[in-house]
Amino acid sequence: MLKRLFLCRHGESEYNAKGIIQGHIDTYLTPKGIVQARLAGEYLKNFNIQKIYTSDLRRAYQTATIIGDILGIEPLVDKRIREMNFGQWEGRFYDEIFISNKDEWEKWLKNPVACPLPSQEEFHIFEERIKDFLNEIKKQKEERILVVGHGGSIQGIICIETGIGLENIWALRHTNTGISLLEYDNIHTHAVLKFFNYDYHLENLKSKIKKGIM
Repeated sequence: MLKRLFLCRHGESEYNAKGIIQGHIDTYLTPKGIVQARLAGEYLKNFNIQKIYTSDLRRAYQTATIIGDILGIEPLVDKRIREMNFGQWEGRFYDEIFISNKDEWEKWLKNPVACPLPSQEEFHIFEERIKDFLNEIKKQKEERILVVGHGGSIQGIICIETGIGLENIWALRHTNTGISLLEYDNIHTHAVLKFFNYDYHLENLKSKIKKGIM
């Protein structure tokens, strides 16, 4: 039975580096993102993880594969934990949207459930696929599972499992290869968020890239 659920966002992608909204657009990791994934994998060696699930989108799958190689675990691909579909805003620069759609953007960040984006994935559909995935992995024998996903899917999992509600999904911010941990017991309805967006494994990232260590 699941006791510890580790959540890791993918490493820096090509569109992350350019400041472009991705959603379901499939992009590769940058060289920096690859190093981030390696550092996350080294840190995760401390937790005796038994199984890895990853989104099918390339940036998450690449990250999970790198981590999996370090941990000696082959990641399992699951489309249900892919990023939210942001509709017609996908492929646009954040800066451009903040200027041309400022009011809409700010309302969406404050309460995306009440103020959805034009043509985005409906929240009840997003919630259903995340819950369906969670219900499935909770029934498995493994106690320590890692999910490699996206800002939206990881923050969605946290909102659902802690009971704070999906309207708060953008109040959380998971950075590239930031790691969070949810713990479960047989007593309480909701999980406990033990730590959120841990990224101290990235502290020496710049120096390691310059020295060619990773």
